[in-house]
Amino acid sequence: MKLDSEMTPELMIVRVHEKRIDAAGAIDFKDRMRDLTAGARGRVVLDLSCVTFIDSSGLGAVVAVRKALGPDRPLELAGLTPSVDKVFRLTRMDSVFTIHPDVPDLAGNFRDVV
Repeated sequence: MKLDSEMTPELMIVRVHEKRIDAAGAIDFKDRMRDLTAGARGRVVLDLSCVTFIDSSGLGAVVAVRKALGPDRPLELAGLTPSVDKVFRLTRMDSVFTIHPDVPDLAGNFRDVV
């Protein structure tokens, strides 16, 4: 699973560079997220703007990451493509996660996804 991150003391942005988060990659996704977020503090924003497909295993992996981060380190989502957004709405996970239409810059300001 190709992920990278950028961070400031208050914000970490994790970008997913895969088209799919599905059963084949869910465990790898969780492991990579655990490695990237270990020791980081503050908000974590998951940039899903490259992801065009997520299945129930992928959704479960995102929820597991949220739980692993704990209540003091919220996991927020940004840049959802229409098909991924639909999965979050249909499963009502849009009421669990803070979802931003675009990805923040490192100053914490949100900008349009290109």
